[in-house]
Amino acid sequence: MKAKAAKVTKTKTASVKKVKAATVKKAKMPKITMDVSPEEIFVPTYKRGGAPFVRGKGIYIYDSDGKEYLDFGAGIAVNALGHAHPALLKELGAQGGRIIHTSNLYYNEPQIELAARLVKHSFATKVFLCNSGTEANEAAIKFARKRGTGVSSQKFHVLSFSDGFHGRTYGALSATAQPKFHVGVGPLPDGFHYAPFNDIQCAKATLDKYDFAAIIVEPLQGEGGVNAASVEFLRFLREYAAEHTISLIFDEIQCGMGRTGTLWYHEQAGVTPDIMTLAKPLGGGLPLGAVLCIDDVAACISPGDHGTTFGGNPVACALGSKVMDIVSDKKFLDKVQANGDYLKGKLAALAGKFRSIDNIRGTGLLVGARMKDDPSKSVDECRKRGLLVIKAGMNTIRFMPPLTVSRKDIDKAVKIFEAALSVG
Repeated sequence: MKAKAAKVTKTKTASVKKVKAATVKKAKMPKITMDVSPEEIFVPTYKRGGAPFVRGKGIYIYDSDGKEYLDFGAGIAVNALGHAHPALLKELGAQGGRIIHTSNLYYNEPQIELAARLVKHSFATKVFLCNSGTEANEAAIKFARKRGTGVSSQKFHVLSFSDGFHGRTYGALSATAQPKFHVGVGPLPDGFHYAPFNDIQCAKATLDKYDFAAIIVEPLQGEGGVNAASVEFLRFLREYAAEHTISLIFDEIQCGMGRTGTLWYHEQAGVTPDIMTLAKPLGGGLPLGAVLCIDDVAACISPGDHGTTFGGNPVACALGSKVMDIVSDKKFLDKVQANGDYLKGKLAALAGKFRSIDNIRGTGLLVGARMKDDPSKSVDECRKRGLLVIKAGMNTIRFMPPLTVSRKDIDKAVKIFEAALSVG
């Protein structure tokens, strides 16, 4: 009898456990509700509004009101493969179930896999992984200065160019030659100098004045208005840097990773840097940045000279390897270039119809419509009609869809843009 009673009790206990487990599985996370608007709880670093976004699929993103948008901003050129890409979702779950964080006191396999891919597909021999574009540029400036001051204590100066954008932390901000970003946050660190973009004569005159450690440039400016560096300008910088042992840094945070139809934009100019910074699309939507460099730069760095707690996160790196595998494929890149040409052609046709458009510029799927006046109203009107585009400096509207965009999507986006322009 005792044995039978024990068996019944055990069965009941097991049943209760199953019921509890089922209850836990079905339970939803409690939703926090507050009687405040978002404007009341966030520091006002961004100008934003509308219903919050809640999900995305492919080229589309949806807000909490259920409204659908064509995402031609791609999270500011981050979502290179669109939203909820199957390969990224699969890897996210797989790596998340293995290990999420280790610290950089140890190696982890996804880091090694990603770094190996970056070296294989670039000029670089060494990689430093971080969390963002501004962190990548901070590290690049430090690496270049470490290399420079090894030659001379006065070799610490940094040259950058008008309309460039390199980030918002102090080193990257100081290298950003746009005064509007400097207002109220000075004094900035010493040793940063600016010259007009694409002006060889002025660049040389500035370089001749000081002992420079670094030249940092976006070969295709994004935030500044989709402005391309001329081949002659990049070649001059390369030759001058090599002659004077200056580290030439290409910031390809926005224009790299296949965005322009080649894996790296500088490939189109045939000019190779000493250091290249990456971020935005690299982590497949998770925070991930990288500094790629040659041996001469890496040899100047010792343990403790720089570091990061979260940089090179295993999950972000696992997604990064998937992104690299997809976007480095030549057929994929050829399609990006072809669709970019198609988008530019469609926008150029609108430029012939609307006087408000000055010109169309850009390469691949980093395309800008330079407007004759402030385009903020047109950007807002596009959003009302279900198209997300982004304003850039010099009155430019950026079109940066996921690299997986189709021509049908492009046609739809251009039609919405045309309707927005018609409003006036």
